[in-house]
Amino acid sequence: QVQLVESGGGLVQAGGSLRLSCTVSRRGSNPVGVGWFRQAPKKDREFIGLISWPNGGTTYADSVNGRFTISRDKNTVNLQMNSLTPEDTAIYYCAASPFLSRDIEHYRYWGQGTQVTVSS
Repeated sequence: QVQLVESGGGLVQAGGSLRLSCTVSRRGSNPVGVGWFRQAPKKDREFIGLISWPNGGTTYADSVNGRFTISRDKNTVNLQMNSLTPEDTAIYYCAASPFLSRDIEHYRYWGQGTQVTVSS
């Protein structure tokens, strides 16, 4: 059983930065991967990146590579977002998986989401 709680969303101007956090609590074994996803209005939820819980390795979607950075500090997984554009506006979710996967179907546990709005 894994519980995830996101925090840190809000309103930011284009070109600005925002840091999201995901606090992970679990009963039993650790997840293998913690992923970040986002869902914009009228769009499917999309993968943006993940971190390996055991070794801290990261993988990113092309759309955010070089702008977003995922890190872990104990039980918190952070998503640092720089050079934000209005196209980054979405609800952002963290999720836990027993795999290192970009596939949303591999993520069983989800946070409640946090809204990020980027104004032009």
